[in-house]
Amino acid sequence: MRQYEIDIRDDREYPIGLTRTMEGIHVSVVAAAKTCSLLLFLPETGRSGKNGRVREPVRIPFPEESRMGDVWEMTVRGEDFERYEYAFEADGELFSDPRGRLFHGREQWGRPEQVRTLLKTPIRQDTFDWEGDRPLRIPYEDCVAYCAHVRGLTKHGSSGVSEKGTFHGVIEKIPYLKELGITTLELLPVAEFQEVMMPEHPDGNPYGEDEPTGQLNYWGYAPALLFAPKASYAGRRKNPVQELKSLVKALHQAGIELVLQFYFNGKEAPSMVLEAVRYWVREYHLDGVHLQGQAPAWLLAQDPYLAQTKLWATSWDGVPVPAGRPKHLGEYNDGFLVDMRRVLKGDEEQMNNLIFRNKRNPAAWGVLNYIAGTNGFTMMDMVSYELKHNEANGENNRDGNDYNYSWNCGVEGPVRKRKLVELRRKQLRNALLLVFLSQGTPLLLAGDEFGNTQNGNNNAYCQDNEISWLNWNQLKTNHSLHEFVKYVIAFRKAHPVFHMSKEPRVMDYLVCGHPDISYHGVKAWCPEFDNFRRQMGIMYCGDYGVRPDGSRDDYFFVTYNMHWEPHEFALPNLPKGRVWHMAFNTDDAAVNGYYEPGQEPELENQKQYMVPPRTILVLIGKQKEGWVPEEEQKERKSRKRRKVLAAVRVEPESQAESEVQAEPKAQAELESQVEPESSKHMEEAHHAHI
Repeated sequence: MRQYEIDIRDDREYPIGLTRTMEGIHVSVVAAAKTCSLLLFLPETGRSGKNGRVREPVRIPFPEESRMGDVWEMTVRGEDFERYEYAFEADGELFSDPRGRLFHGREQWGRPEQVRTLLKTPIRQDTFDWEGDRPLRIPYEDCVAYCAHVRGLTKHGSSGVSEKGTFHGVIEKIPYLKELGITTLELLPVAEFQEVMMPEHPDGNPYGEDEPTGQLNYWGYAPALLFAPKASYAGRRKNPVQELKSLVKALHQAGIELVLQFYFNGKEAPSMVLEAVRYWVREYHLDGVHLQGQAPAWLLAQDPYLAQTKLWATSWDGVPVPAGRPKHLGEYNDGFLVDMRRVLKGDEEQMNNLIFRNKRNPAAWGVLNYIAGTNGFTMMDMVSYELKHNEANGENNRDGNDYNYSWNCGVEGPVRKRKLVELRRKQLRNALLLVFLSQGTPLLLAGDEFGNTQNGNNNAYCQDNEISWLNWNQLKTNHSLHEFVKYVIAFRKAHPVFHMSKEPRVMDYLVCGHPDISYHGVKAWCPEFDNFRRQMGIMYCGDYGVRPDGSRDDYFFVTYNMHWEPHEFALPNLPKGRVWHMAFNTDDAAVNGYYEPGQEPELENQKQYMVPPRTILVLIGKQKEGWVPEEEQKERKSRKRRKVLAAVRVEPESQAESEVQAEPKAQAELESQVEPESSKHMEEAHHAHI
C-alpha cells in the first residue's frame, strides 16, 4: 500500500476482528505474545483471474500502548485497503484471524497441500440484497425437519444438479424438499473447518513427520474458524458468504427454515461462542443453531438476542426458561431413537417407553424425534444389519457404537428373497409412523425417505465417497417408500391431533365425553403394561385438534402390535354417527400401507379387529354416509318452522282469503316436519279446528 498512519487517538470501542472505518480499518486480535503485527497481503492476479503468487506482506506492528490484557488493537488510516488480504503475526508465528468472515486458501475440498496454507481474509466486504428476508419462526409443532450434509446431499453423480456438493446444489434440491413436505432443513457444520485429518497425538519423535493421515473429516466435527462459511462448499471461484446467504434466502422464499450445526470442543471462551452464534443469526438470518460438542448452552439460552432463534442441544435440564414465551429451545438427543428402535424390534418392557415418547412435548422446550441420525445406522441399515461394518474406516471395526438396537429381519446385509424384502419395507413403514405420529418435532435423516444405505457403516465420519453420498437412483428403486414418506408427512400436517402445541393431558378437559388421548390394551380402555406386552392402542379425540379453518379434527385409534404374533383388539366406541375406517395398515403391501383420503375402507366389524404381527394400524372415525348429527337435525327443523311461520305472517289481499288459503298451506308444511307417530294427532287437531 502507498502509505498508512496509525491513529493512536481513536478511543472508540470496536468488536474484536476487523472493522471498516471512514478513514481506513480498525483491527483487534487476541494473542498472548510479546509482540504482534498486522500482515497485509496484495495477491497478484493472473490472466485467468485466479490468485497467483503473493508478494511479501506489509507488516504493521501493534503499538504496545494499545494493548489491553491479551487484546491488541489499533486504527489504521489509509485509502487502498480494498485490494488487500490480511492475517496476523505474534512472536514470529503467522496465524489467521479467528474472527475472519471469509478466507482464501482452502477453496478446494480435501487438498493435502492446503493443510499448511496460511488462510487470509480479504478486507473487501461485499453487500448482499436480502430483499426483506426474515427468519420464518415456524412453531415446533408445525415443523418437519430434515438433516443433511452439504456435500453428501448432491455430490453423487445421480443428484442431477449442476454444482454438486455445494450450497448452490442444495438450492437446486429445494423443490424436492418442498414436495416432500419439509419445513426445516438442518445442515451439518458449514463453518471453515480443516477436513484433511492430521495425527491427533504425534509420538514426540523429533525425526517423525507430522503428515496428513490420508483420511478426511467428512462430517466437520472439528475445530473451525467460527465466523466464516466453508469456502469449498461455495463452488469454484465463488464467494462462500454470498452463496450461503443466497441459500438462506431461497429456502425462506420456499417456506423452509435453515438450522446450522456448530461444533465446539470446549476450549473456546464462552463469550466467543456467544459472539459467534449471534453473528451467524444476525448476518445469515438463521432460523436456528444446533450446538454440538461442548458449548455453554445455558449462556445462549438466556441471551435476549437469541430469544426467538431455535437453539438445539442435547439437554436443557436445569436451564431456567421464562414462562409464557414461545418455545425456542429444542432437545436433540438419542433418547427417542433408542426407545423406539427397541419398540420396533419387539423388546420386552417397552410399552411405557412407547407412551412416554409418543406424547412427550414439554412446555419449556421442543423435542426432536428421530429414529436414525448421522452417528449410527441409517433407517434402511437399521432393518438390514445387527452388527456394525466399519472396516472401511481403517480402525479394524473398533470404532462406532456397538449398541444399535437394530434387527436385520433374519439375514445380515442385502437380500433378494421377496419375503425378507417385504418384511424390511414393512418395518420401515412402522418406523416412520412411530416418528410422525409422535407429538414432538419429527426429524428425517437425508436419504432415509428412499432407503439410503451405508452398507452397515454406523460411523461414516471419514467416508467422503459413495458410502456417505446420497444415491438418488434409489428414488426409483425404493419409489414406494418415498411415496409413503410423502403421504405420512402430509397426513401429519392435515391432522392437528398428532402435533398439538401442548403435551396431551390424558384428560377430558373440554368436557366433551373423551380425553384428548387415551390408552387401550387388547381390551378397550384397559391398557396393559406387563413386561411381556408388545401391543398398545392409542385413541385420539378430534375435538382437541383444531384445524386452521377452525373445524375439529377426526377421531383416531392407532394400534401398535410389535409382537411376532397377531392380536385381536377391541375397538373403542365412537360418538353416534361415526364409524371406523382404515387409514393405515403397514401390513398391507398391496396399497403400500395407506389409503388416500376418501378411499379409506369401512371396517366390517366395528367392535374388534385382528391386528397382524409387527403391524401398526391407524383407524379414522368418519361420519356415516347420509348421517346428520342430532344438533344439525334440530337446526334444520327449526329453520323450516321459521320459514313456514314467516310465510303465514305475510299480509294477504283480504282477511278471509288469508284464512282460506294460508292456513291449510301452513298446516301442510308443519305436518311434513313432525315425527311420523304424531301425524295422526296433528290431523285430529286440524279437523277440530275446522
